[in-house]
Amino acid sequence: MARRRILAPVGRTALDAVQSGSAARPETATAVRYALEELAEQAPGNSVEVRVPPFGVAQCIAGPRHTRGTPPNVVETDAATWLALVTGTLDWSDAVSAGKVAASGQRADLSDWLPLFATDTRTTP
Repeated sequence: MARRRILAPVGRTALDAVQSGSAARPETATAVRYALEELAEQAPGNSVEVRVPPFGVAQCIAGPRHTRGTPPNVVETDAATWLALVTGTLDWSDAVSAGKVAASGQRADLSDWLPLFATDTRTTP
């Protein structure tokens, strides 16, 4: 298991800033990295590499480990798409269909793991 670098309160604050539309580049970078760390925590392993350039990369999901070169299972997307996926404002299959996510390899489907931070949209009477 990878060591966490971003504390939960810091990561959540960055995610809140992104969701409110007030995030500057540093908050966006923190939110992306925090979400990548959370994915690696929730789906430990080394069979899939998730790339969100230029902010970060994580390896996750149990399975065969690669040791050199490009891994056989790669997911790549931009920061806005990644944050929409992890917060539940964008569905995995919709993102892939729209070409917002490049996913290659048999294990590169993250739909079982997303969203990581779904917002509760229920209203109280």
